[in-house]
Amino acid sequence: MTQYRWVICAMLFFATTVNYLDRQVLSLTWDEFIKPEFHWDESNYGKITSIFSIFYAVCMLFAGKFVDWMGTKKGYLWSIGVWSAGACLHALCGIGTEIWVGLPNAEALRAVQAGSGMAVMIATVSMYFFIAARCVLALGEAGNFPAAIKVTAEYFPKKDRAFATSIFNAGASIGALFAPLTIPLLAKAWGWEMAFIVIGALGFVWMGFWVFMYRKPSEHPSVNAAELAYIEQDKHEEVAMAVEAHDDEPKMSFLQAFSFKQTWAFAFGKFMTDGVWWFFLFWTPSYLNTQFGIKTSEGLGIALIFTLYAITMLSIYGGKLPTIIINKTGLNPYAARMRAMLIFAFFPLLVLLAQPLGTISPWFPVIMIGIGGAAHQSWSANIFSTVGDMFPKSAIATITGIGGMAGGVGSMLLQWFAGELFVYAGETNMVFLGFEGKPAGYFVVFCICAVAYLVGWIVMKALVPKYKLVVIK
Repeated sequence: MTQYRWVICAMLFFATTVNYLDRQVLSLTWDEFIKPEFHWDESNYGKITSIFSIFYAVCMLFAGKFVDWMGTKKGYLWSIGVWSAGACLHALCGIGTEIWVGLPNAEALRAVQAGSGMAVMIATVSMYFFIAARCVLALGEAGNFPAAIKVTAEYFPKKDRAFATSIFNAGASIGALFAPLTIPLLAKAWGWEMAFIVIGALGFVWMGFWVFMYRKPSEHPSVNAAELAYIEQDKHEEVAMAVEAHDDEPKMSFLQAFSFKQTWAFAFGKFMTDGVWWFFLFWTPSYLNTQFGIKTSEGLGIALIFTLYAITMLSIYGGKLPTIIINKTGLNPYAARMRAMLIFAFFPLLVLLAQPLGTISPWFPVIMIGIGGAAHQSWSANIFSTVGDMFPKSAIATITGIGGMAGGVGSMLLQWFAGELFVYAGETNMVFLGFEGKPAGYFVVFCICAVAYLVGWIVMKALVPKYKLVVIK
């Protein structure tokens, strides 16, 4: 049997790696490089990340439909092409701000007196330029997971999909892992603009490989009959349930999609948990600088961020747990996945210890957040796979898009709340469980992140207590 399905999985892994590298550039450059140039505070950054999240959410709603309509190959090409262009556009935000406010260069922007009317104008104008670039990035990035999940459903049988998803989803951790090793150094050596351009250009390289490497498994010369039979081993079940995806199969409308409890279960699970991962992604570098005075361009900062995302790499085994449960208990894929997700939902509770242990060493909160991030990625691989378990292939990208929209809304609310809370906590010296100021604000958000997965799992289980395939009529 050939093994070409794993080559395709590797392509999905690299696409997701690039996706998260592009998403990380701003979080690793704003506090040290961009903030002093444009006179930002946490509120400005919180607005940018929250609007990115909601725009990403809206785009996710339509990205799934777009991928279903355009086809996997072309849909993925459009997606990564747009987000790579959006990533590069960030580099023009400084020039746009200089022209708008009438100042000649970045040094002139920095020289403006803090707190003055001109400083407020620079912060506001630059924020809107970054929001515009971020929206282009979100438009393209919204297509990554609907397309990747659809490819996984095409190239893997149900029993292997969570493992394959956990492998390509580990690209998020790898992207986040390599980001602190490259982005701050690029920004320090050549300016923050070059960091956006260099990282953004990687997506165009991926597109060149995808054009030649992807075809449907039934049409691909590198997939022999034995591998095709393995990939399509669930076909008899799908035919029996009248859910096999044919060209003439009725398409699922948005209205019809929302009539299924399975859709709501997936969407709520994403709503509760996506924002947690994005909070870790967007705010951890600033957290280290705010609470410990550690910059991401310094050796200790690089080591801490690298360690955090190295820990999240443990999630690659998260997708394997349902297969182990199936083999030992004989449970159906959905039941096994829900059991695995319950196990993963308990690990983020360790994030509650981040602030108390942070009084000893910054390494402790990084380890706690890393474990929470690994649990999230394991959860994410399995919750994505529940879509393939319960819906026909023709609807997978659409349902994934709806769930992504829900996750984006949840993230928008959390990022906006975090930004406003941190400014408020700093100005009022807020007190929470023995911590004062911004550290107290971070403790509040860590508490929310810690319990989000258990709440999500309980509601999902209540909505869909048992495995049930969806039939489109």
